[in-house]
Amino acid sequence: MRSSTRYGTGWLALAYALLVALCLGSLIQEGELSLGRNPIANLLKTATDFAHPSFLDVWLGNPALEYRSDDGTLLRLENRQEVERHYLAGLGEATWTTLRIATLGSLLGALLSLPLALLTARNLAAPRPLAWLAKGILDVVRSIHTLVFGLVLVGIVGLGPTAGILAIGLHSMGTYGKLFAEAIESLDMAAVNAVRSVGATPVQVFLHAIWPAVMPQFISSHLYIWEFNIRDSTILGIIGAGGLGLLITEATSLFQWGRLSTVLIVVVILVASFDAMSRRIRVALL
Repeated sequence: MRSSTRYGTGWLALAYALLVALCLGSLIQEGELSLGRNPIANLLKTATDFAHPSFLDVWLGNPALEYRSDDGTLLRLENRQEVERHYLAGLGEATWTTLRIATLGSLLGALLSLPLALLTARNLAAPRPLAWLAKGILDVVRSIHTLVFGLVLVGIVGLGPTAGILAIGLHSMGTYGKLFAEAIESLDMAAVNAVRSVGATPVQVFLHAIWPAVMPQFISSHLYIWEFNIRDSTILGIIGAGGLGLLITEATSLFQWGRLSTVLIVVVILVASFDAMSRRIRVALL
């Protein structure tokens, strides 16, 4: 048994190594691994700009920054401190939008996935055609990226958070369904069968035998996917869903690496704070 397992693992490792070699070889042959012109100088310049996040201008910015043409004509006089305070106010609104998109999209995905998870869980023995249909739906939505859903939904419901919420919900539905079904399949069926034996309806079986046993795992899965969706929703602004993604797009398109650094700091703080909160909740459920 061990010999055959090692033999199979060896073949898998060899196949993986061949795939990596094929990917590298084809890219090198096509000349697609170039680092561009002056990569070191570009890296140093970008790193220097990132090292000065724009929010520092609230205190350190020039209150009388002059913009002049090549011939010395004064074009505009700008108070960098005031401009950055205004930008940070918009950043706060974008952060709140991103949090709302992730929160409502995650809840929508969890609610949509629950009946599908009950149908796909093999130990609940749902009718086979329904189980196959539910599994097919979960597999399809899980394989389509959130951005693809977002691009389609922006064309249907228009620009704004609604498209982002629906995109997050549809993609998350596949992941929720898989995790929920696995949690249900790990149940001790004795309690479920005992409730069924007294003539309970499917809803009563779920409420009295399934839900109490799987609730901690469901909540843990929900917190994990919710945290992931906070990260995922930060890029939905690229396709018009609003939030931090819109500010990221603006900063990168204008090469404003200082402002991009500020936005990324907010993203890191947001995700780290939520991770700490969800960790405490998961520990409390154990």
